[in-house]
Amino acid sequence: MRRPITLRRTLLLLGTVLTLSACGGKHDDSAALAAAAALGPQATAADPLARGRYLVKAADCAACHTTADGAPFAGGVKLASPFGTFYGTNITPDKDHGIGNWSADDLYKALHDGVAPDKQLYPAMPYTSYRRLSRADSDAIYAYLMAQKPAAVANHEPELSFPFTLRFGVRFWNWMFLEDALPDASTGQTAQWNRGRYLASALGHCTECHTPRGTFGQLDGAKPLTGAALGRIAAPDITPHGLAARGWTAADLQTFFATGIAPQGSAFGEMYPVVHLSSQYLTHDDLRAISTYLLGDQAPAPQPLQPVSADAAQLEAGRNVYLGVCAGCHGLNGEGKPHVAVPMHGNSTLRQSDAHNLIAAMLDGIGAQDFPGLERMQEMPGFANQLSDTELAQLANYLRATWGGQPADVTADAVKALR
Repeated sequence: MRRPITLRRTLLLLGTVLTLSACGGKHDDSAALAAAAALGPQATAADPLARGRYLVKAADCAACHTTADGAPFAGGVKLASPFGTFYGTNITPDKDHGIGNWSADDLYKALHDGVAPDKQLYPAMPYTSYRRLSRADSDAIYAYLMAQKPAAVANHEPELSFPFTLRFGVRFWNWMFLEDALPDASTGQTAQWNRGRYLASALGHCTECHTPRGTFGQLDGAKPLTGAALGRIAAPDITPHGLAARGWTAADLQTFFATGIAPQGSAFGEMYPVVHLSSQYLTHDDLRAISTYLLGDQAPAPQPLQPVSADAAQLEAGRNVYLGVCAGCHGLNGEGKPHVAVPMHGNSTLRQSDAHNLIAAMLDGIGAQDFPGLERMQEMPGFANQLSDTELAQLANYLRATWGGQPADVTADAVKALR
């Protein structure tokens, strides 16, 4: 199976030259961050390497630093961006190509300031979020990485066009946009909310994909986690309001992060590797903390599906397409099939006001996916070569109006634009 690497890492790269800031109002929350970093069983684990391993999983380091067929953390993951191509670097303890000559201070400076011993880092490595990591957690990550097997794998230099080849330019961008704190989309004061804030904003760097960006690629601090459409699959709105509007509860979010599957659907696009490589390994308490942070201490009630009026002839045309190409896997009435396809009723993608991700999934398909435990979803074929723009628009409108509570307003031109 082709490993999906586009959106999440591409977004991290969109910030590589001009992006990925930690835009937002500066405020001193160091005490809360320190307390949040100290919470959780991993923080007091007797084995420092176990703690480091846990933090590396939580930070999703493998996504950019381990290829599908390469040595762990040896780099080489290709990262495409509008500025050129970047490659994940070797972070094994190899002294020639990795970080074998780095000290714990060096790693902390790289994570906190984006500065390596020999150069200014591009924000493809999201130090804009990692900047909030505690020194203790940085040191635990360092200990774990230094205990790994060195891999003598040379790094690929970024393939960039001028002027993005000038690394020193990132210093000016940092001066303008790098902040010590990231804006929050939810509100809370509990220890659980603060722990979730640390996990989601610092380690998990959720804001890098889910927050829109300004003219110079900086995160829009006025719209934290409201979604961003810089890749083929758009990162959706994960504010409390946005999640509640699509029927999410804290319990469902926790299940989703742990297993990749919830009543609202399964992870796909860039969220699949997030679950596959990172969130499934977090503790029950930490997953609950992340869910609490996303929805806030006072979580809004999930919104029920609203009935939608639509042209009967249009819906009938869409249903005929559904019966012809979808019902075999998703069920005659959208009930889904275990280990095959998710149910359609209340599906989070269908409930998005923007049909972008639904159209992209219908055109491109979704690869077979193995989830934690014995659960898996078989490959969903793409229908770009089988269905016309009009047929796909009819199908999208049927799905949205019938099971998503959204208007049947997808046009053939909207499908054509995403081909």
